Amino acid sequence: MAAIAISAAHPILVTRVNHKLSSPNSIDFTNRAFLPVSISLKPLRAVLSSSAVSTEELAAGTGNNSLTLRELCQGHVPEHVLRRMEETGYVLPTDIQREALPVLFSSRDCILHAQTGSGKTLTYLLLIFSLVNAQRSAVQAVIVVPTRELGMQVTKVARVLAAKPLDTDLEHKLCTVMALLDGGMLRRHKSWLKAEPPTIVVATMGSLCQLIEKHIFKLESVQVLVIDEVDFLFNSSKQVSSLKKLLASYSSCNNRQTVFASASIPQHRRFLHDCIQQKWTKSDVLHVHVNAIKPLPSCLHHRFVSEKSKKAGNAPSSTLLVDFLSNSYKGSSDVLLLEEDMNFNSRAASLLEVRQGGGYLLVSTDIAARGIDLPETTHVYNFDLPRSAVDYLHRAGRTGRKPFSDEKCTVTSIITSEELFVLQRYENELKFKSEELTLQTQC
Repeated sequence: MAAIAISAAHPILVTRVNHKLSSPNSIDFTNRAFLPVSISLKPLRAVLSSSAVSTEELAAGTGNNSLTLRELCQGHVPEHVLRRMEETGYVLPTDIQREALPVLFSSRDCILHAQTGSGKTLTYLLLIFSLVNAQRSAVQAVIVVPTRELGMQVTKVARVLAAKPLDTDLEHKLCTVMALLDGGMLRRHKSWLKAEPPTIVVATMGSLCQLIEKHIFKLESVQVLVIDEVDFLFNSSKQVSSLKKLLASYSSCNNRQTVFASASIPQHRRFLHDCIQQKWTKSDVLHVHVNAIKPLPSCLHHRFVSEKSKKAGNAPSSTLLVDFLSNSYKGSSDVLLLEEDMNFNSRAASLLEVRQGGGYLLVSTDIAARGIDLPETTHVYNFDLPRSAVDYLHRAGRTGRKPFSDEKCTVTSIITSEELFVLQRYENELKFKSEELTLQTQC
């Protein structure tokens, strides 16, 4: 199994090893104290909230509890996509899928607000496949993501669903998916967009805006626009201006549908109001909020170690951490690195190696905290305390992902005594409780 340790401006660590702690209340890094934990599905509680929600809609949603994903999507999503969905293992809906899909299929704009790993990506992809027509030579859906890594992940899932089902001879044309991500070959993308436009585009804001500004890419044919990790993009000083321009341009398109998604939408009532006032969405937009009572998965166990030798805000550099872990583990686990300064090929190689399984330790910056799906990860280690409760939520969400288990996944923060009050503030905001651990030393 795996574990991730995350830090704010410094590295994140993912590990997969076979050693257990001698005591549940102690930590010993030199003894490879990373506990493998199995995972299983846990039900979530759904809450719908919006000024536009009617009693009839709420009542209608209660009858969906026993439906399969196929039954929810029947008559909307093409049969070959449903078959690929089932071949991939998606059979029973999560709560966000159960609550949001009927709304999305009715052409309503939607804000998907649910825990990390709760199935938001599949939700909006099923909407997209219900709308697009592969026979039409035009870009019909755009998914905007904050990072290249998340874009690669979403692209992979979309291509899996768009592929031909096993043991099936399909004669009609299938949907094509293009990844328009920072660091890619824009010249090749230009040629592709002109020669044979893809059905679905997954894009980072920078690359998408470049092509829009050069009039190579136009929004007129786009039927659905998805903004994933929407709160991150709105809080990014580099990307928020471009995002608002994109939404303003799309608001003038006919037959449009807009979907926002994130595990965290601070001041969501204000955000909903702004969406309607700025015409980023239609006025009947629906906010589907799953598990508003407990924003973190219930299988997470939170711990902290107060380390006197640690200076506040000074997590170890990624190089020092990689060297320390390599020497400590002596080859029993691969130590991998993922950070912004690496070239794109190296970053992709690290993620690919992690996903191939086996024992690993992934040291990464916050680049891995948003949306990256490493479902076998069981531990998160914060070498730097997150800058906000929202950052804590997203880092912690790298573990405890589907399929969940009855056993606990663990988030451990290494802090100074002066940082304890900050951690307690996060506990109050996110409604969790941390256990204090003692750090073992060897004589």
